[in-house]
Amino acid sequence: MTTAELVQTRSETNQRHSLHVALARDEAEIQEAQRLRYKVFGEELGARLSCRIPGHDTDHFDPYCDHLIVRDQQTGKVVGTYRILPPDAARRIGGYYSEGEFYLNRLHHLRDRIVEIGRSCIHPDYRNGAVIALLWSGLAEYMVTRGHDYLIGCASIGMGDGGHNASNIYSQLTGEHMAPLEYRVFPRHRLPFEHLANGQPATIPPLIKGYLRAGAWVCGDPAWDPDFNTADLLLLLPMSKINPRYVRHFMAPATA
Repeated sequence: MTTAELVQTRSETNQRHSLHVALARDEAEIQEAQRLRYKVFGEELGARLSCRIPGHDTDHFDPYCDHLIVRDQQTGKVVGTYRILPPDAARRIGGYYSEGEFYLNRLHHLRDRIVEIGRSCIHPDYRNGAVIALLWSGLAEYMVTRGHDYLIGCASIGMGDGGHNASNIYSQLTGEHMAPLEYRVFPRHRLPFEHLANGQPATIPPLIKGYLRAGAWVCGDPAWDPDFNTADLLLLLPMSKINPRYVRHFMAPATA
């Protein structure tokens, strides 16, 4: 079975778009995902990106990752993507992307069972929920098909307001959503959230809401990513802990 076949093709149709999710099959499709990442992270959000190819967000992790993409079959455009780093590839490259932001010492015993996800982005014209649902559907099938037990990833919160909303979000989450102590990680560049939180109601990004509803834990204090100007939370989702409603939803055929 090829890598692309490990995620079964799913499609969802609404009034305007016919959407299709699968793993990128070749370098050309990976570059389409990288162009979308550049558009969102570089042009829209102003991140400082590594661009080995002009107009593409690239780094040294990309060749080791599987790239999940959603394509609008009517226009041919890639409109959503997720980058997936399985444990065998993480061993070959020498670690996970998130280790550039966090010390993962307490997760060392899980390394052979952890998949890392990142670089999640959706084209601005398609942020209506359908694309992220398909990405989650493909990701869920990837995890189940390959038998991986844990999902980790850096969940980013923009700091255009100086970090106040990010700090308020973290302050709100330091209760039921915190990981047990044995799964805590420590940021390399810690965001001083206790000095930035101002008690205002926080706007939690939809992606983080989705992770938390699925059953993910927040593994510790936020890190500051100066290249993306974001506060990043390390999230850990044990597949054994995932909310059964999410399993039924995301493993069911995503058709409409």
